[in-house]
Amino acid sequence: MEDKSKKYMNPYLAGVILGFVIMAAFFFSGEGLGGSGAFKDIVKTTVVNVAPEYSANSHYFKSAVESEHSPIKTWLIFEVLGVLLGGAISGAFAGRLKLKIEHSPNITSRTRIIFAIIGGALFGIGSQLGRGCTSGAGLSGMAVMSVSGFLSVAAIFGSGYLFAWFFRKLWI
Repeated sequence: MEDKSKKYMNPYLAGVILGFVIMAAFFFSGEGLGGSGAFKDIVKTTVVNVAPEYSANSHYFKSAVESEHSPIKTWLIFEVLGVLLGGAISGAFAGRLKLKIEHSPNITSRTRIIFAIIGGALFGIGSQLGRGCTSGAGLSGMAVMSVSGFLSVAAIFGSGYLFAWFFRKLWI
């Protein structure tokens, strides 16, 4: 008998729903989806509050200092909070909300955590070098039929496929 509690959403249905979410984001906010901007807003707010003199003299932070509204009140912050809350609710309903580190029998939990942190740091650096994360560059770029959006997705999946061969021992 098949364990229904571990089932994920039908990927085709999830793709259609994601398409509607992107359309709604463009309709209501005039912008696509993306998560890295929310973290930039948190950093800006933190620096402005912790080091106001530094942020007033910094070209990067000056816009946050001079703005009438705190960067922490942007819709991207609420988007990321919604993603986190939605993921937790979805995991709870599907019976997958557990504090368990899944890994290959060939590695330890510690190794898995170390490589997850390294991967997350590289992803963060890459999102800043690329001026946005995969959802902003790929999904939102493709939604507006941008050539750069299609190239981003090809590069993201192509490099993922290439690097997966080298790092497959971490999960197989």
